[in-house]
Amino acid sequence: MKEKIKLFLDSDLLESYLLGTTTTEETLRVERYISMYPEVRETYEELQDNLETYAKMHAVKAPDQLKDRILKSIRKETGMKRNFYRMAIAASFTVLISVGASYFFWDQNQSLQEENTIVNNKIDDLEETMRAQLEDVRNQFIVLQNPETKKYTVKGNKKAKELKAVAYINPVKRLSYINVSKLPHLPENQCYQMWAEVNGEMVNLGIIKEANSQEKLLALPYADDAISYITIEPKGGNQSPTVENIVANIAY
Repeated sequence: MKEKIKLFLDSDLLESYLLGTTTTEETLRVERYISMYPEVRETYEELQDNLETYAKMHAVKAPDQLKDRILKSIRKETGMKRNFYRMAIAASFTVLISVGASYFFWDQNQSLQEENTIVNNKIDDLEETMRAQLEDVRNQFIVLQNPETKKYTVKGNKKAKELKAVAYINPVKRLSYINVSKLPHLPENQCYQMWAEVNGEMVNLGIIKEANSQEKLLALPYADDAISYITIEPKGGNQSPTVENIVANIAY
């Protein structure tokens, strides 16, 4: 029985259940284990507290500009609908309705449909962004909580002696993240850039900056025998890494 509970706790079903990503069958199984086994219930409650704390630290605020644009579009749409209804009521008392008036109302309706499409597309884009960010937070949570995660200290070479970072690699979940806690100062015309060599291909992970908290993680592509690099590049980043400017690397 203890082995059965251990296998369950070693899986990520509890974390997935907390984040609402389990199937119906998995949900029933998790709820059954929580109700039957005190060890599972205790672990679940602990994970719930940890996730709440982690979610607050990484709360994602919708971009103000996008929200403003959506609200303006909705207000505009509502205003146009009101004008349309007023015109329709007035027109109902008109003895003669010209072909031009009919076309006008048709055109107004087309405009409303176009505005509605724009608003719906913006909302869909926002939802997709939120889903991606939630998935990233979920993976970070799993990596930090899972006992199979390995922690590696990353230090800079002589070109960046003060560089400090910690990589979190989980070969079971095939997830990897890095927290860059300190980067030496660079001239304004230079920047630090992160790369990963995965399956023989160099992947550009973009410009990196110092993390403003210990839990701020950057996702690394996971693969067998992967290697990540930090290089110094011209301001704005580079299309390919400058090999002679490699300041740190980690094999995982």
